[in-house]
Amino acid sequence: MKLYYSPLACSLADHIALLEAGATFERESVDINTKRTASGADFNDVTPKGYVPALVLDDGEVLTENIAILDWLAMKYPTLGVSGELGRTRLLEALAFISTEVHRPFKPMWHTGNDIQRAQARETVSRLLDNLAESQAGEFLFGATPTVADFYLFVMLLWAERFDVRTPKAFVALRRRMASRPAAQAAMREEGLLKLVETDVSYA
Repeated sequence: MKLYYSPLACSLADHIALLEAGATFERESVDINTKRTASGADFNDVTPKGYVPALVLDDGEVLTENIAILDWLAMKYPTLGVSGELGRTRLLEALAFISTEVHRPFKPMWHTGNDIQRAQARETVSRLLDNLAESQAGEFLFGATPTVADFYLFVMLLWAERFDVRTPKAFVALRRRMASRPAAQAAMREEGLLKLVETDVSYA
């Protein structure tokens, strides 16, 4: 397998998931602005969507979209998923909420939003995180061990910290737990985010 990622993009969730699973994979960073990979290849040749994540499977199939990739990884590596009759459904429910509700409002903060738009975006994300935190079932979203949904949420919580978004105390603790995990630290070091790891772990 080969993961195409961009540092601190949502593809960090897939990066962490692959490392948590102990998967054998290659990885290559992508400049989303130029659509060039670290080796100089045209990323549009990997996926015409032109954005990360993209996961090239061993048979050459290309998966895109975080929900799809993380769901596939949870099926391939069951320790990353949720057990029980409704386990996969609940996991998809959480992934969909993170992707379509929490992720989307960050756009004004990353791009060219004005002060009013950014303030509104912070309030929206904060409210959505409060909503999601109400369903937390343990140290992580579904209990004592993290799932692919926690990896995606972790990236959103790093973004929230970056943009001074008020975050529920339970999720501040979850972010610190995730930041202290070897897989998260390894992924962030690979992506050049070591300072973020050291800062978060220092508060753990």
